[in-house]
Amino acid sequence: MATVGTQIGNLRAEFPALHQTVNGRPLAYLDTAASAQRPLQVIEAVSEYEKTTHANVHRGVHSLSQRATDLFEEARALIAAFLNAESEREIVFTKGCTEAINLVAHSWGRQNLQEGDRILLSTMEHHANIVPWQIVAAETGATVEPIPITDDGDIDLLAYQDMLDRRVKFVGCVHVSNAIGTINPVEKIVAMAKEIGATTLVDGAQGCPHGLADVREIGADFYTVSGHKMYAPTGVGCLYGRYEILKSMSPYQTGGNMIRTVSFSGSTFADPPDRFEPGTPNISGFIGLGAAVRFLNQVGFESIVRHERGLTNLVISMLADIEGVSIIGKPAHRSSTISFTMNGVHPHDIGTVLDSEGVAIRAGHHCCMPLMERLGLPATARASFGLYSNLEDVEALIRGVKKVREVFA
Repeated sequence: MATVGTQIGNLRAEFPALHQTVNGRPLAYLDTAASAQRPLQVIEAVSEYEKTTHANVHRGVHSLSQRATDLFEEARALIAAFLNAESEREIVFTKGCTEAINLVAHSWGRQNLQEGDRILLSTMEHHANIVPWQIVAAETGATVEPIPITDDGDIDLLAYQDMLDRRVKFVGCVHVSNAIGTINPVEKIVAMAKEIGATTLVDGAQGCPHGLADVREIGADFYTVSGHKMYAPTGVGCLYGRYEILKSMSPYQTGGNMIRTVSFSGSTFADPPDRFEPGTPNISGFIGLGAAVRFLNQVGFESIVRHERGLTNLVISMLADIEGVSIIGKPAHRSSTISFTMNGVHPHDIGTVLDSEGVAIRAGHHCCMPLMERLGLPATARASFGLYSNLEDVEALIRGVKKVREVFA
């Protein structure tokens, strides 16, 4: 098993994918907000399971099944502790934040929303926390309304306060904007919603990798987690839900493992979280998620946040010195994500030139079209950092942006 370095500077060696060239240049991977690379600790945990332990979970009495089940449920315990949940029963394994939000929208929403009810979502939401609510609103007669943001890219709390009344039954808010990096004051947003009795969900896809996800401190009824954003495999994540709410919800999908009894006269369902986990899960992926949580705990979030903040501040100051570059948003609190534009250059062209220099960024609307419309932009270029990012990555980005300026001068 790979050993995690005690210093941030030693960690890059733990990520095999970073040690390659792209277009003849050393790879500078600055697309971590889209999907983080995996450390050896995660890769090896998945490989070891596949080589020695694969069997279906929760269904066999033989040794392999028991070992696989133990590893699978150990991952649930690790993520429960990571989120500071009160119980492992509050952790529902899903394919990621998208499935977790759909689960809440279709299971909780269909049961609890009716005509005249209001659903409030921040303007900076990812499409995954907009479209499911639009579908459920169309079915139930509820309405979906955007919470305004300021020109700096923060949620307008005064406008939000004015929107709250007893017709508001649900408030959804992204913890950290994947598009412009805003860290939202979710504790305050949730507390304000609670005052009028609304149910709340926080999309934690970008919050978990930065150690922001204490569900008891945040106080939301639901919190979603995306594994591949936090150095785990793709196709895994979870929904945290307060147990009394989960217990009141009907299944979102049905099949094996989530039932208590089945007959042709009717069926009864298992208690959460099993009720919401039909079929055979991505066992190796969740074991990888558990390994990723261990890895992050070993590194420590104080070091991670300090490291990422230093790189982010450096890039902002260096980009500001390049003619024609505009940083999008000036939020009160920013994560390690920077969106920018360049005069006369489409973001896709920025991304293409940077790729030719070995620099991987994201270009587009980042699945946040309402946010882009609010900002008056078709798209942005986005650089995002992880715990493995370093000064060489920063230098490569700045050289690449200057190259863009030369090409499109």
